[in-house]
Amino acid sequence: MIRIPPRRRRTVTNDEHSLWRAAMRDTEPLPGRELDGVAEPAPSTVAEPVQMPPSPAITMPPGTPPVPAQRQPAPLPFLDPATSAGIDRRTDERLRRGRVGIDGRIDLHGMTQSQAHAALNSFVLRGWHEQRRCLLVITGKGSAKGPMERGGGQGMGVLRQAVPRWLNEAPLRPLVLAIHRAQPKDGGEGALYVLLKRRR
Repeated sequence: MIRIPPRRRRTVTNDEHSLWRAAMRDTEPLPGRELDGVAEPAPSTVAEPVQMPPSPAITMPPGTPPVPAQRQPAPLPFLDPATSAGIDRRTDERLRRGRVGIDGRIDLHGMTQSQAHAALNSFVLRGWHEQRRCLLVITGKGSAKGPMERGGGQGMGVLRQAVPRWLNEAPLRPLVLAIHRAQPKDGGEGALYVLLKRRR
């Protein structure tokens, strides 16, 4: 025969008495009955914020090498039409001799510097997005007369000097792998081959 031990009667805590009195505060007891004499709960007070001790400084054991700072990317080398620009010798030789197929060309004749600069940026950016490899930029050989007579355009010598500089500046420099003066059949000293990086 299994005996089930009698269930112990749970006692009511002071908190429970306080809650009961708060719930019954607006009620009236029946005649001859009164609420028990448990004290009213004390008004709640806002607890003061707990001050946390400052976290100890982390110290590395002796002999631990310092954490290296984040490296900045190395600046890209300056592109010069007269020199090789860090590409392999075979590609450099083919570009210099005009043996890389030309995928697009632009003629900056008759443009002011601001017009030519904007046109060059647009042309090279579009060529890179279209995954073209080699572009031909025609600047003209230059003239000792200075500004052109028609329309006040810049003399071609100005553009011949400016275009290599523009190709070395943002936003074009990260897209350009190498530049070289063109062969006579493509404009000679008045034109540039521009080899673009492959789009990844």
